[in-house]
Amino acid sequence: MFFIFSLFAAAGYSQNTLNNYKYVLVPARFGFSNEDDKYGLNTTTKQLLQQKGFTVFVGNEELPLTVASNKCNALTAELVQRKALFATNLTLLLKDCQGNIIFKSKEGKSREKEFETAFDLALRDAFLSLKDVPYKYDSTIFTQTKQVAAAPAIPSSNPVPAMSSGTEITGGLYAQTIPNGYQVIDTTPKKVLTLLKTSVQDYFIAESGAANGIVFKKNGEWYFEYYKDNRLVSQKLEIKF
Repeated sequence: MFFIFSLFAAAGYSQNTLNNYKYVLVPARFGFSNEDDKYGLNTTTKQLLQQKGFTVFVGNEELPLTVASNKCNALTAELVQRKALFATNLTLLLKDCQGNIIFKSKEGKSREKEFETAFDLALRDAFLSLKDVPYKYDSTIFTQTKQVAAAPAIPSSNPVPAMSSGTEITGGLYAQTIPNGYQVIDTTPKKVLTLLKTSVQDYFIAESGAANGIVFKKNGEWYFEYYKDNRLVSQKLEIKF
Protein backbone atom coordinates (compact mmCIF):
# COMPACT_ATOMS: atom_id res chain seq x y z
CA MET A 1 0.00 0.00 0.00
CA PHE A 2 2.88 2.34 0.78
CA PHE A 3 4.32 1.56 -2.64
CA ILE A 4 1.05 2.56 -4.32
CA PHE A 5 0.78 5.74 -2.26
CA SER A 6 4.35 6.67 -3.18
CA LEU A 7 3.59 6.31 -6.87
CA PHE A 8 0.54 8.54 -6.58
CA ALA A 9 2.60 11.11 -4.68
CA ALA A 10 5.31 11.03 -7.34
CA ALA A 11 2.71 11.43 -10.07
CA GLY A 12 1.14 14.40 -8.30
CA TYR A 13 4.51 16.04 -7.81
CA SER A 14 5.33 15.74 -11.51
CA GLN A 15 2.29 17.83 -12.40
CA ASN A 16 4.16 21.10 -12.06
CA THR A 17 3.96 22.61 -15.53
CA LEU A 18 1.20 23.49 -17.95
CA ASN A 19 2.47 20.78 -20.28
CA ASN A 20 1.22 18.05 -17.92
CA TYR A 21 -2.40 19.13 -18.37
CA LYS A 22 -4.80 18.70 -21.25
CA TYR A 23 -7.93 19.92 -19.49
CA VAL A 24 -8.96 23.17 -17.78
CA LEU A 25 -12.14 23.70 -15.76
CA VAL A 26 -13.65 27.19 -15.80
CA PRO A 27 -16.31 27.95 -13.18
CA ALA A 28 -19.67 29.30 -14.32
CA ARG A 29 -19.07 32.32 -12.07
CA PHE A 30 -15.83 33.89 -10.88
CA GLY A 31 -15.46 34.83 -7.22
CA PHE A 32 -15.90 38.58 -7.71
CA SER A 33 -19.03 38.20 -9.88
CA ASN A 34 -22.65 38.14 -8.76
CA GLU A 35 -23.95 36.23 -11.78
CA ASP A 36 -22.89 33.47 -14.15
CA ASP A 37 -20.69 34.49 -17.07
CA LYS A 38 -20.95 38.17 -16.18
CA TYR A 39 -19.66 40.37 -19.02
CA GLY A 40 -18.99 37.12 -20.92
CA LEU A 41 -15.80 36.60 -18.90
CA ASN A 42 -16.21 32.86 -18.41
CA THR A 43 -17.04 32.19 -22.05
CA THR A 44 -14.15 34.36 -23.22
CA THR A 45 -11.78 32.62 -20.79
CA LYS A 46 -12.78 29.29 -22.30
CA GLN A 47 -12.21 30.56 -25.84
CA LEU A 48 -8.79 32.00 -25.05
CA LEU A 49 -7.67 28.82 -23.28
CA GLN A 50 -8.85 26.76 -26.25
CA GLN A 51 -6.79 28.97 -28.54
CA LYS A 52 -3.79 28.04 -26.41
CA GLY A 53 -4.52 24.35 -27.02
CA PHE A 54 -6.34 23.25 -23.87
CA THR A 55 -9.60 21.30 -23.78
CA VAL A 56 -11.88 23.47 -21.65
CA PHE A 57 -15.17 22.95 -19.82
CA VAL A 58 -17.32 25.67 -18.21
CA GLY A 59 -19.66 25.19 -15.28
CA ASN A 60 -21.76 22.04 -15.48
CA GLU A 61 -20.69 20.92 -18.95
CA GLU A 62 -20.35 17.14 -19.22
CA LEU A 63 -16.81 16.04 -18.45
CA PRO A 64 -14.81 13.19 -20.01
CA LEU A 65 -14.45 10.20 -17.73
CA THR A 66 -10.76 10.83 -17.08
CA VAL A 67 -11.67 14.19 -15.49
CA ALA A 68 -15.01 13.24 -13.94
CA SER A 69 -13.35 10.39 -12.04
CA ASN A 70 -10.31 12.40 -10.98
CA LYS A 71 -10.33 16.21 -10.97
CA CYS A 72 -6.55 16.15 -10.46
CA ASN A 73 -6.30 15.48 -14.20
CA ALA A 74 -7.40 19.07 -14.86
CA LEU A 75 -6.44 22.60 -13.95
CA THR A 76 -8.96 25.11 -12.63
CA ALA A 77 -9.05 28.67 -13.96
CA GLU A 78 -9.58 31.61 -11.62
CA LEU A 79 -9.79 35.34 -12.28
CA VAL A 80 -8.74 37.71 -9.51
CA GLN A 81 -9.87 41.33 -9.58
CA ARG A 82 -7.88 44.10 -7.93
CA LYS A 83 -10.18 47.06 -7.42
CA ALA A 84 -8.84 50.49 -8.26
CA LEU A 85 -10.20 53.90 -9.19
CA PHE A 86 -10.67 54.49 -12.92
CA ALA A 87 -9.17 51.10 -13.89
CA THR A 88 -10.16 47.44 -14.24
CA ASN A 89 -7.47 44.97 -13.21
CA LEU A 90 -7.65 41.19 -13.71
CA THR A 91 -5.15 38.38 -13.10
CA LEU A 92 -5.52 34.84 -14.44
CA LEU A 93 -4.57 31.89 -12.21
CA LEU A 94 -4.40 28.25 -13.28
CA LYS A 95 -4.38 25.95 -10.24
CA ASP A 96 -4.04 22.22 -9.73
CA CYS A 97 -6.44 20.14 -7.63
CA GLN A 98 -4.49 20.92 -4.46
CA GLY A 99 -4.72 24.67 -4.98
CA ASN A 100 -1.13 25.10 -6.14
CA ILE A 101 -0.69 27.89 -8.69
CA ILE A 102 0.73 26.38 -11.89
CA PHE A 103 0.47 29.63 -13.85
CA LYS A 104 -0.10 33.25 -12.87
CA SER A 105 -0.55 35.88 -15.55
CA LYS A 106 0.51 39.47 -15.48
CA GLU A 107 -2.16 41.88 -14.29
CA GLY A 108 -4.34 42.79 -17.23
CA LYS A 109 -5.52 46.40 -17.18
CA SER A 110 -8.07 48.61 -18.87
CA ARG A 111 -9.17 52.19 -18.31
CA GLU A 112 -12.31 51.96 -20.40
CA LYS A 113 -15.37 53.41 -18.65
CA GLU A 114 -17.93 50.92 -20.02
CA PHE A 115 -17.80 47.85 -17.74
CA GLU A 116 -18.25 45.06 -20.29
CA THR A 117 -15.60 46.51 -22.58
CA ALA A 118 -13.24 47.19 -19.67
CA PHE A 119 -13.43 43.65 -18.31
CA ASP A 120 -13.01 42.12 -21.75
CA LEU A 121 -9.93 44.22 -22.50
CA ALA A 122 -8.39 43.53 -19.07
CA LEU A 123 -8.92 39.80 -19.51
CA ARG A 124 -7.36 39.75 -22.96
CA ASP A 125 -4.45 41.83 -21.66
CA ALA A 126 -3.86 39.27 -18.88
CA PHE A 127 -3.88 36.45 -21.43
CA LEU A 128 -1.03 38.05 -23.37
CA SER A 129 1.44 36.63 -20.84
CA LEU A 130 0.01 33.12 -21.36
CA LYS A 131 0.65 33.44 -25.09
CA ASP A 132 4.35 33.82 -24.32
CA VAL A 133 4.50 30.50 -22.41
CA PRO A 134 5.31 27.44 -24.59
CA TYR A 135 2.63 24.77 -24.24
CA LYS A 136 2.45 21.22 -25.56
CA TYR A 137 0.49 18.57 -23.72
CA ASP A 138 2.69 15.85 -22.20
CA SER A 139 0.90 12.66 -21.11
CA THR A 140 3.74 11.57 -18.76
CA ILE A 141 1.51 11.92 -15.73
CA PHE A 142 -0.93 9.36 -17.11
CA THR A 143 1.92 6.96 -17.82
CA GLN A 144 2.95 7.22 -14.18
CA THR A 145 -0.63 6.54 -13.08
CA LYS A 146 -0.60 3.37 -15.18
CA GLN A 147 2.41 2.23 -13.16
CA VAL A 148 0.11 2.20 -10.15
CA ALA A 149 -2.25 -0.13 -11.99
CA ALA A 150 0.67 -2.40 -12.79
CA ALA A 151 1.76 -2.67 -9.17
CA PRO A 152 1.77 -6.31 -8.05
CA ALA A 153 -1.35 -7.32 -6.16
CA ILE A 154 -0.95 -9.00 -2.81
CA PRO A 155 -2.09 -12.63 -3.14
CA SER A 156 -5.43 -13.56 -1.60
CA SER A 157 -5.98 -16.49 0.68
CA ASN A 158 -7.49 -18.37 -2.29
CA PRO A 159 -4.84 -18.39 -5.05
CA VAL A 160 -6.06 -18.67 -8.64
CA PRO A 161 -4.23 -19.36 -11.92
CA ALA A 162 -2.39 -16.60 -13.77
CA MET A 163 -4.33 -13.80 -15.44
CA SER A 164 -5.77 -14.31 -18.89
CA SER A 165 -3.81 -12.55 -21.67
CA GLY A 166 -6.92 -11.48 -23.61
CA THR A 167 -8.99 -8.33 -23.11
CA GLU A 168 -12.40 -9.85 -23.91
CA ILE A 169 -14.04 -10.67 -20.59
CA THR A 170 -17.30 -12.61 -20.64
CA GLY A 171 -19.54 -14.57 -18.30
CA GLY A 172 -20.12 -14.26 -14.59
CA LEU A 173 -17.28 -12.79 -12.56
CA TYR A 174 -16.47 -12.87 -8.86
CA ALA A 175 -14.47 -10.29 -6.91
CA GLN A 176 -12.10 -11.50 -4.19
CA THR A 177 -10.86 -8.98 -1.65
CA ILE A 178 -7.16 -8.14 -1.52
CA PRO A 179 -5.63 -5.43 0.71
CA ASN A 180 -5.51 -2.80 -2.05
CA GLY A 181 -8.72 -3.70 -3.89
CA TYR A 182 -9.98 -6.85 -5.59
CA GLN A 183 -8.92 -9.59 -7.93
CA VAL A 184 -11.68 -10.62 -10.30
CA ILE A 185 -11.98 -14.26 -11.40
CA ASP A 186 -14.22 -16.13 -13.80
CA THR A 187 -15.78 -19.56 -13.24
CA THR A 188 -12.70 -21.49 -14.46
CA PRO A 189 -11.39 -20.09 -12.01
CA LYS A 190 -8.97 -17.73 -13.73
CA LYS A 191 -8.00 -14.18 -12.79
CA VAL A 192 -9.15 -11.74 -15.46
CA LEU A 193 -8.80 -8.37 -13.73
CA THR A 194 -7.04 -6.66 -10.88
CA LEU A 195 -8.96 -3.71 -9.41
CA LEU A 196 -7.10 -1.13 -7.34
CA LYS A 197 -9.03 1.25 -5.11
CA THR A 198 -9.10 5.00 -5.81
CA SER A 199 -10.35 7.95 -3.77
CA VAL A 200 -13.64 7.87 -5.74
CA GLN A 201 -16.34 5.40 -4.72
CA ASP A 202 -17.09 2.67 -7.28
CA TYR A 203 -14.10 3.67 -9.46
CA PHE A 204 -11.12 1.33 -9.75
CA ILE A 205 -7.85 1.37 -11.66
CA ALA A 206 -8.08 -1.86 -13.68
CA GLU A 207 -5.43 -4.10 -15.20
CA SER A 208 -6.09 -7.10 -17.42
CA GLY A 209 -3.57 -9.23 -19.24
CA ALA A 210 -3.44 -6.93 -22.25
CA ALA A 211 -4.91 -3.54 -21.29
CA ASN A 212 -4.98 -1.00 -18.48
CA GLY A 213 -8.10 1.05 -17.87
CA ILE A 214 -10.80 1.72 -15.31
CA VAL A 215 -13.76 -0.17 -13.91
CA PHE A 216 -16.67 1.92 -12.66
CA LYS A 217 -20.32 1.62 -11.70
CA LYS A 218 -22.92 3.47 -13.77
CA ASN A 219 -26.68 3.19 -13.29
CA GLY A 220 -26.20 0.13 -11.12
CA GLU A 221 -24.03 -1.73 -13.66
CA TRP A 222 -20.28 -2.22 -13.95
CA TYR A 223 -18.18 -1.26 -16.95
CA PHE A 224 -14.55 -1.81 -17.97
CA GLU A 225 -13.18 0.94 -20.23
CA TYR A 226 -9.77 1.10 -21.89
CA TYR A 227 -8.16 2.31 -25.10
CA LYS A 228 -7.26 -0.02 -27.96
CA ASP A 229 -5.68 1.34 -31.15
CA ASN A 230 -6.58 4.89 -29.99
CA ARG A 231 -10.25 3.90 -29.70
CA LEU A 232 -12.20 3.85 -26.44
CA VAL A 233 -13.58 0.40 -25.68
CA SER A 234 -16.41 0.07 -23.14
CA GLN A 235 -17.30 -3.41 -21.90
CA LYS A 236 -20.16 -4.26 -19.57
CA LEU A 237 -19.23 -6.63 -16.72
CA GLU A 238 -21.27 -8.90 -14.47
CA ILE A 239 -19.34 -8.86 -11.19
CA LYS A 240 -20.45 -10.25 -7.85
CA PHE A 241 -18.67 -8.58 -4.93
